[in-house]
Amino acid sequence: MTKDLIDTVFAKHFSNPALAKGNDFADLILPSVNQHCKLIVSTDAHIVSPIFFPGGDIGRLAVSGTVNDVSMSGGEPLYLTASFIIEEGFSIADLEKIAQSMRQTADEAGVIIVAGDTKVTEKGKSDKIFISTTGIGLAAFEKEIGGQCAQPGDSVILSGTIGDHGIAVLAARNDLGFRTTIQSDVAPLNKLIKLASDLSPDIHVLRDPTRGGLATTLNEIALQSQVSIKLIEKDIPVKPEVRGACEMLGFDPMYVANEGKVIIILPEAQADNVLYTLKNHPLGKNAVIIGQVIQASGTPRVTMKTVIGGTRIVDMLTGEMLPRIC
Repeated sequence: MTKDLIDTVFAKHFSNPALAKGNDFADLILPSVNQHCKLIVSTDAHIVSPIFFPGGDIGRLAVSGTVNDVSMSGGEPLYLTASFIIEEGFSIADLEKIAQSMRQTADEAGVIIVAGDTKVTEKGKSDKIFISTTGIGLAAFEKEIGGQCAQPGDSVILSGTIGDHGIAVLAARNDLGFRTTIQSDVAPLNKLIKLASDLSPDIHVLRDPTRGGLATTLNEIALQSQVSIKLIEKDIPVKPEVRGACEMLGFDPMYVANEGKVIIILPEAQADNVLYTLKNHPLGKNAVIIGQVIQASGTPRVTMKTVIGGTRIVDMLTGEMLPRIC
């Protein structure tokens, strides 16, 4: 029965020469990047609830999330593997929708799903479907991009509005007493990032602000690089619907999850050119410079100049993150 499931659903949507061999592994040819490249690998698990939400589903989330994690190295994602844990009784029609969504998102990103595994649990032993994905890509040896590389004087670019994904998923649960037209921003960002990387060879940090949101991600970068980051509140883009939902629910959009945004930290002299390029791409049309990296005086921290002219510390998220968002 498992073989029938693989043949009728996954093989149909993910078919390619590597999978067609039917092995427990994929033998892949890794193309050269400038004849000198390093392997980039990232893995993630996805347990979002509900599995279908405005703007996406667990399949699009699984592919986009791992493609984006590989892309944050400045490298090129090439291949994905996918592991499915499916609860007994889960709808084959919904599984088809998820597989089709994964294939479409993989095609959008230009990656291939080359291997996978499927397990079915007894009824009540899991919740509908969980998906784990691993991404494989290549990056040039000379590229050193990471949270530890931010430097005083760098500009901080955000590719668009924050909080869209988290609020879209919460609204789709139908148990919070509100409705919204907000759609998740879930999307593969590798092509947008390549545009920025081609224009600026000196990008220091790429990071997608997923669980914990923009505030937590910037705090992680500040600690990794031992710098401080100064933000301008009025420059941080938040859709009115997201802001309204956050006010009603008692959330701060700075801490709400995103799945289609990237933070780019790079030398100030290159920021305007990269910003202009991002704005000409559909996924970066709302990109903006939101702050600057500064020398840390004591403990690295993130601060924000508020709309009323004061300055406040932006801490890491405290307490529990919103469950089942990613």
